[in-house]
Amino acid sequence: MKIGNREISPDHPPLVIAEIGINHGGSLEVAKEMVRLAAGAGCEVIKHQTHFIEDEMTDEAKHIFPPNADVSIWHVMERCALSADDEVALKNYTESLGMIYISTPFSRKAADFLEEIGVPAFKIGSGEADNLPLIRHIARKGKPVILSTGMQTIDTIRRSVAILDEAGVDYALLECTNLYPSPAEIVSLRGVTDLKTAFPKAVVGFSDHSIGPEMALASVALGACILERHYTDSRYRVGPDIINSMDPAELRFLIDRSKEIWTAARNPKMRTEAEEPVYRFARASVVADRDLPAGHVITEADIWARRPGSGEIAGYDFDKVVGKTMARAVSRNTQLSWADFNKGHPAE
Repeated sequence: MKIGNREISPDHPPLVIAEIGINHGGSLEVAKEMVRLAAGAGCEVIKHQTHFIEDEMTDEAKHIFPPNADVSIWHVMERCALSADDEVALKNYTESLGMIYISTPFSRKAADFLEEIGVPAFKIGSGEADNLPLIRHIARKGKPVILSTGMQTIDTIRRSVAILDEAGVDYALLECTNLYPSPAEIVSLRGVTDLKTAFPKAVVGFSDHSIGPEMALASVALGACILERHYTDSRYRVGPDIINSMDPAELRFLIDRSKEIWTAARNPKMRTEAEEPVYRFARASVVADRDLPAGHVITEADIWARRPGSGEIAGYDFDKVVGKTMARAVSRNTQLSWADFNKGHPAE
């Protein structure tokens, strides 16, 4: 999968997406400051939310109060949505700092608008994960799609994935839990591997609504190629998503640590060159555990393995020494060598 010039796959470090969403509270200047700080933290992708309320909701939404807000969902979005002109300005500013700008369209009009302004990919949020007409409308535009799968099961998202497959677009599926914040008791890290198994064509990632970086970082070890978290310039702001948002310092931490985990997760089990000096003193060598005369036949009680590992016979060859006959006398704690025995090395 590729968004802009950024390759996204298990062969590349995880892509960290900073979701500003509606944390700017409707202020373009605040949104720009968030973007500026994200660029300084090394962020590659900014994600926004595009809301054209009249095309997104019916009047019933004015009576629906989200668990993390004190006003209706209609009024939350009415207060926090950027105008079309402001969003264009935000996209231009983001790209001027070398970052990729994407957004979540919550309506057909929003999807068309984002297509018009040239976003390189679309994000579909968990709330729209089974909105088949919207997914179909977005998929027909032929651009990569990142689909969050919160509140869904493997079976309930099959039809949505089928639409993406039929459209022939590249897509990513993000494991997600939609409670703000999400406690560990309901977060599913296993969801990352379940999605990989069920949808082998998909790039798989993790959209994190927990507090702290631990869950997102753990998902990298399981193969998550995309990490998405809500982001703000300061958690002292007021807003429904602030409670589980990371600040610029945490964003930098997530970017750096996720790269380290990705690197370490790909390393095979082996003794590295850097470990060799440690291995030479930390391992054990076979030594005489008592004074041993020439002609003595070695029993297990005659020898032991002690540091350092500079002796010729390593501790893992302990059993090969038992039964051999001493060619010369040695004193206790002498590091033994194969020349100390009548038949020498077992391979001889």
